[in-house]
Amino acid sequence: MSWTRGGLAALAACVLLLAGPTGCGSGEAHGRNEPDGASPSPVGRLLDRTDEEGRHYREVAAKGAPEVRVEVEPDAEDSWDVRLAVRNFRFSPTGTPARAVAGRGLAYLYVDGAPVDVLRGPAHRLPAGLVPRGTHHVTARLYADDGTVWAVHGRPIESTADITESPAVGLTGPAVSPAAGLGRLCGCPAAGTSWLIAQFPAPL
Repeated sequence: MSWTRGGLAALAACVLLLAGPTGCGSGEAHGRNEPDGASPSPVGRLLDRTDEEGRHYREVAAKGAPEVRVEVEPDAEDSWDVRLAVRNFRFSPTGTPARAVAGRGLAYLYVDGAPVDVLRGPAHRLPAGLVPRGTHHVTARLYADDGTVWAVHGRPIESTADITESPAVGLTGPAVSPAAGLGRLCGCPAAGTSWLIAQFPAPL
């Protein structure tokens, strides 16, 4: 979607990378002891592959795996509103034990591959200083509470939105263009599949 804000045109395109966990049916536990259905048992299978900071991938089966979609829009204060939509995933509150529980954890936010924040909820404001003029890639990646990366088929469960900030001559004030940009899509669910904006704090 094409945006105009204070003389700056911003194009926010959403990309979904569905790294649905595959593998290790024996490693997945369906919670029997906790009221919210979360299992205290180890889940998935640790891989040798790691993220940029050395955190190991935790492979889970594709069926029922966590999914995430990131959306980024300019706001009225020259910053960016980041919104995450998730499925089969709940954000863990502060103080959650550092262990991997199926469908639970955090989202790490990256701009152009550099970590900028750890999210325990679906909303975040990205300062304008982190998005100078040009095109940038905003990525949300899902992690378990023990710091491992949720993964499917050896790929991290993440979503990336491309945003472009550039001068727009003769345009002032916030406005939305009727023309919609086409996002780069990868592994998206079939048409009609519903997405839920994550609740935070998660209901018990």
